[in-house]
Amino acid sequence: MKHSSRGAHRSRGRRRASRAKLWLIGIAALAALGVLAWPMIDHSTVHPAQSDHVSYGPQTSGSGGNQGGGGANPAKTLMPTGPQADFRVQNRLPDGTTIGVVTLKGPKSGFTGKVWVWAPKQYSEPKYAKSGFPVMVALPGGEGFPYNYWMGTDLKLQATIAKLSKEGKSLPFLLAMPVLNPNAKNYYDGSDIPGQPKMGTWLTEDVPNLMKANFRTLKSRDGWAFMGSSSGGFSGLKAVLKYPDKFKAVIASGPDIVPDSPLWAGYGAAEQANNPERLARKLIAKKGPDVFVEFQVGTLERTVMPKVDRFIAQYGHGPVKTHLLKIPGGQHDAKKYVQGMADSSLQWISAHMEGPTAAS
Repeated sequence: MKHSSRGAHRSRGRRRASRAKLWLIGIAALAALGVLAWPMIDHSTVHPAQSDHVSYGPQTSGSGGNQGGGGANPAKTLMPTGPQADFRVQNRLPDGTTIGVVTLKGPKSGFTGKVWVWAPKQYSEPKYAKSGFPVMVALPGGEGFPYNYWMGTDLKLQATIAKLSKEGKSLPFLLAMPVLNPNAKNYYDGSDIPGQPKMGTWLTEDVPNLMKANFRTLKSRDGWAFMGSSSGGFSGLKAVLKYPDKFKAVIASGPDIVPDSPLWAGYGAAEQANNPERLARKLIAKKGPDVFVEFQVGTLERTVMPKVDRFIAQYGHGPVKTHLLKIPGGQHDAKKYVQGMADSSLQWISAHMEGPTAAS
């Protein structure tokens, strides 16, 4: 759910107010149910003195990012374009992989914010040294500022991808985990709202370009996806529908379906240009390209489920390929969403994307 500055409500105000209360629900869930609700962050995994530099592999030295030729799939792979970012260690996982963080000044958006990144073990294996990897931009719910809660180790997003990719049930995704909003005061709908920081450009251009600069990625949209919960689910859904030439798939968990930031006031046309329902209609009318939308909704998300069901009924046809995972007993809870990803969502989305190719 989204909320604006305290007390500001529109026709969707009940959902926004509900989201604001989820901080309290998260605390109650920990005490009464022993689960971690999505807004909670395990601060034991946050290292303020991020002093250790971390590198995710050698950089190229020239323009274009494709020096070296050869390899498993040189026609499909974009080698790191540089310049190399100054990633610092945020967290270390038991398998030896590292979550890094950098403060990025977005060349396209002009916004400066933190981005956390992670690469699976396969990325360092010699057989994939010349192969690109798929990227998933993982977006949090709530304000998504100053932290993106997916960068913690408590929700086990990285561990889940590591386990499933080892078992062949998921692609070994690179993760980009940016802040979602420029502050904790308002929601910006992951959009370029007139007169506001360009968070849509930040998410769909600056963050992907950071990944291209520092990692071996795939040139085609088959290697680019979003994942998000709640407001992050909305932003990822909108990004894929708005830019289907750049991004192929999204896992949208407990998402909003239409824009609801109060900052859209007076900019109705721009708001509708960022409305997933309108974007889906346009994509269907154009007859493609195909996008793949995996919805995850807990069966106890009683305000979310009808809206997702309605979206699927109205727009889940033609090039908008949808699938719904109903999480039994699930609430608006990031931990449950990760479990849903483990159960089937990562496998479903991976089947429609491209992974790295091992050298023969």
